[in-house]
Amino acid sequence: MDSFRKVYYFKGKRIMPKLVKKKKQEIGLAPDDLIFRGQKKTEQVLLRIIDFDATHLKEEAIKAVNEIIKFQNKNTVTWLNIDGLHNTAIMEELTAAFNFDTLVMAEVLNTAARPRVIEYDNCALITIKMLSTDENSEHVIVENLSLILTKSVIISFQERRGDVFEPVRERIRKQKKRIRNGGTDYLTFALLDIVIDNYLYVLSLLGEKIETLEETLLINPSKDVINEINNYKRELNFLRKSIKPAKEMIFSLAKMDSDLITESTYIHFKELEDNISEANDVSDGYREILSDQLNIYHTTISSKLNDIMKFLTVFSVIFIPLTFIAGIYGTNFDYVPELGYKYSYFIMWAVMIVVALGMLVFFKVRKWF
Repeated sequence: MDSFRKVYYFKGKRIMPKLVKKKKQEIGLAPDDLIFRGQKKTEQVLLRIIDFDATHLKEEAIKAVNEIIKFQNKNTVTWLNIDGLHNTAIMEELTAAFNFDTLVMAEVLNTAARPRVIEYDNCALITIKMLSTDENSEHVIVENLSLILTKSVIISFQERRGDVFEPVRERIRKQKKRIRNGGTDYLTFALLDIVIDNYLYVLSLLGEKIETLEETLLINPSKDVINEINNYKRELNFLRKSIKPAKEMIFSLAKMDSDLITESTYIHFKELEDNISEANDVSDGYREILSDQLNIYHTTISSKLNDIMKFLTVFSVIFIPLTFIAGIYGTNFDYVPELGYKYSYFIMWAVMIVVALGMLVFFKVRKWF
């Protein structure tokens, strides 16, 4: 497994990626160099276009970047989705076709970049970490999502093929008025809304497991449980690494004064602020729950240890006088008066039992156990 694999598990062995990815060969490179700085996650780069307005819809897969040029001056909304980032030739063609600053595409090719929103002369760049779940397992996949927003075209870049945005495509196909009558800015909102909803969904999956730990802690606070807590803490910290910067980006986007965003869409960006704040609060809440569960574990273990020590102390204290009595009669003196008495042995046992019971009653009255 490489050092920055963005996949981890809810069950079984946890293998967490590093929080920082920096290759030695990237040191000293110019910030606008079009070099793929990430992990290749798909063999073939897939380009798909959805072009639409209130009455028109066209979907197609394209093979070359020059096929997108004809959509730039149309009075429609064009969504170009690109799955796979490793083909730098395609990125160079896009840069030339849309006259983008090379810094824009260089940022797209850096999959380890922090989520941010940057406005350029003819576009706005939005980057954010996207979480998704594998339908056949409980794996959570983290990938970098970049959006380039222009007046008539929005370009989305994903690291791998997937259907995370299929609900948005379905809304377009079913002629939902708001999205079909909106512009590229509203489509940007719809895509970001899907991303943040997935934050909440993934947190809910992890939260279900965290919340079931408390009952186990009270019943059987074993080392396995403490290992589970520590694993969930690492997983949550990794999720928070995506959610915290995303919150900053969404708040910056909602405050950005840009000609690319209409006044009506800013209202929807305010909704994104509420949703990302909820995701952030949920992650903070689960973090506190895990801390409380750690405290419960240590408290429970300490309580059980105290009970054990209390029992052992009572047991030892009871046997101290009994040992004293047995020691007296086990001495090697020639003359011990009681040894000649027929019932001495039974009397000794009676005295020892009375002493033990008396001490138990005394401890009970004092509520020492």
